[in-house]
Amino acid sequence: METLLIPALLDRHWPLLRWAFETGKRHAVVLDEEGTAVEELGLRHMHNDLCYPFLLITGQVLAALRSGRYDPESTSVLISQAADGCRGSCLIRLLRPVLNREGFSQVKLLSLNAGGLESGCALGVTPALALRAVAAAFWGDALMLLENQTRPYEAHRGETDRLAAGWRILLSKDLQKYRHLSPWGMLRRCREMAADFRAVPREAREAQKTAVVGELYTKYCGLGNWNLQAYLEGQGCEVGVNGLTWYALYYMDTHLGESPLLVRWVGRALMSWALSFQKAFIKALRKGGFSTLPPYPELRALALPSGCALGCGWLLSAEAAAWVRAGYKKVLAAMPFGCLPGHIYARGIYARLQRELPEGVIVGVDYDASTREGTVKSRIRMLLDMEI
Repeated sequence: METLLIPALLDRHWPLLRWAFETGKRHAVVLDEEGTAVEELGLRHMHNDLCYPFLLITGQVLAALRSGRYDPESTSVLISQAADGCRGSCLIRLLRPVLNREGFSQVKLLSLNAGGLESGCALGVTPALALRAVAAAFWGDALMLLENQTRPYEAHRGETDRLAAGWRILLSKDLQKYRHLSPWGMLRRCREMAADFRAVPREAREAQKTAVVGELYTKYCGLGNWNLQAYLEGQGCEVGVNGLTWYALYYMDTHLGESPLLVRWVGRALMSWALSFQKAFIKALRKGGFSTLPPYPELRALALPSGCALGCGWLLSAEAAAWVRAGYKKVLAAMPFGCLPGHIYARGIYARLQRELPEGVIVGVDYDASTREGTVKSRIRMLLDMEI
């Protein structure tokens, strides 16, 4: 049995998405090594001018392989590649020499991308993988949105987390056994989740509605953003983080034209279906008493005019505008320091974005090995303490 190691990236989604990569011959494991030891290990093997996610992924992979829990002869590592100007597209070529020097030359690096990169180590995408991945992505979004809008108001501490954990177990069994993976089955599960979270006893307490936008790693990964969501909730915030499926639609919308012909055909068909299903998905959650950002076409219309779709690209401005309009007046733009597309584009639009959204406040924060926690928290506190 081969073991597929998956570096941290999507904290709320990987517990479900990992099932997309499970087969009779492959067992998928999401890495959970964290802390300064991971960062320091990455720094010892990667140049510090590279972006922060590079360092953390390298540190996580090496820590896992050194732990002795996995047989190098039957272990591979999954690396997601944007296949655009993001330097993450070079990670396999930079990580391979590191593993070779450390005595793990037999460990395979598998590439997951839609741009035809690293064809010699591409992970094949099967219909079964795609079916599970789509269901896991939408269910992961549902759980994330429901949790975020329930936890700050729960009457009994920990009840939301227990409910979410139970649902992840149930949905994992669905994915493992290919149950409820039809569009109707997926929506039925979403309605059931919404009803369960709506039934959680609540207290009438105020919470600052604060949204997080930015690069994927620092938006969704606690390792990359130093457990930002837990910190914000500890400060009395209701945290808004948009769903992964919105990003997937953004990626397909802006990157398919550069993909191989077959990928373009399949991608366009999948995107057409996903746009239609997303409307039904949003309707189900809203009918259950929860809010979401608008469907992707409406979200795209809120973006500042730009042709930039590298990294989070114009999606950052679209999400920020949508969150402010949804009542989340304080927006934190979380970026990894050293993300070249992010700094060139995201930093360049903050001022204009603020002028376009005078009713809200946008503050940027960078995560990096050279930045300390106090610096980051002081900027976050500056945002939270602002009077609007």
